[in-house]
Amino acid sequence: MKILVLNSGSSSVKYQLWNTAGEGVLAKGLVQRIGIPNPQHDYQRNGEDKMRFEPEGIIDHTKAIELVIEAIAHPDYGVIKNISEIDAIGHRVVHGGEEFSGSTLMTDDAIAALQRCIPLAPLHNPPNLRGIEACRVKLPGVPQAGVFDTAFHHTIPKYAYLYALPIELYNKHKIRRYGFHGTSHFYVANKAAQLLGKPIEELKIITAHLGNGASITAVDGGKSVDTSMGLTPLEGLIMGTRSGDMDPYIPLFIQKLENLSPDETSDLMNKKSGLLGISGKYTDMRDILEAEKTGDEGAILALQMYCYRVKKYIGAYAAAMGGLDVLVFTAGIGENSDEIREKVCDGLGFMGIEIDKKLNFDAWHILMDISAPNAKIRTIVVPTDEEFVIASETERLVKEIK
Repeated sequence: MKILVLNSGSSSVKYQLWNTAGEGVLAKGLVQRIGIPNPQHDYQRNGEDKMRFEPEGIIDHTKAIELVIEAIAHPDYGVIKNISEIDAIGHRVVHGGEEFSGSTLMTDDAIAALQRCIPLAPLHNPPNLRGIEACRVKLPGVPQAGVFDTAFHHTIPKYAYLYALPIELYNKHKIRRYGFHGTSHFYVANKAAQLLGKPIEELKIITAHLGNGASITAVDGGKSVDTSMGLTPLEGLIMGTRSGDMDPYIPLFIQKLENLSPDETSDLMNKKSGLLGISGKYTDMRDILEAEKTGDEGAILALQMYCYRVKKYIGAYAAAMGGLDVLVFTAGIGENSDEIREKVCDGLGFMGIEIDKKLNFDAWHILMDISAPNAKIRTIVVPTDEEFVIASETERLVKEIK
């Protein structure tokens, strides 16, 4: 089955065309600068060099989807002869609220439910919806599925997902912990179990998705039982520009001191804090690590705070599950930074977490057990593949209706 996987953002559409009959990714690309001057379209067939196009004028999501279709079906560099070969479309959708506990086909009712979730993710859900509507225009009749970042976390128990606020605020507005990166956490937990040759139902796993956005999840018996992100992606770990956990009064305190509006305060917490706020200039962990070597005090402090926060969550989630069998590192930082993995694991030997330094150094974006020989808890690096999950879920849903 040929499935077009789309991740529609506010100013970009990231895509992959999958053939689930064993060939994997046929082509991938990114259309960016949607809605602003000088849009760009990067396109790459599997195993070949990237091509860059520069569409004229200002484009919208419908035009972006049209550019995607033109590329993958182009007579010279496309990978299909006709768009009729596209059997289904799978969309990454950020927030499904309590409306969606799993992946679903994008029917009229599903789209209406997704629109009701917009207040929970005003920056993410609208462009996700625009991508779905654009596909309806450009690929009418092709079944579409939504795969939700929040769905994997629907197994979190009520005592873990509720906040200690008046219960009527949950009843009226569904204010609760939802969690994100669920597709990634699901994928890497299962891959780790497969690597160990053990049923995931028998394992207690902590998955650390460490990228520019970062979250950590407790996976007990294959189910998410707690996760660091909350109502929004702001809670939890320190991230590139997001603050993570803090005293909840701090935003109000800052508003009064700095005379900021709610929107300005949100911008401060989401876009000017985290590694950027601490270091004063860096959002990328690679830059932080390089600056640390030069003695940059801001970078040193940012690293200390970042790794401490991850380490603290590992301890908390091991306690919450009553034990731990596997620690998984994934995403851009988790997969590629042996230094961060070593700093996080340092001092956790009392728990049974010990890594082999050579294996850790060699584990660059590859599936690898980096545990020391006598470690009681396995530490595994797993490259995440959210697009694979989206393609697989879309295929499953489409087959159910045929």
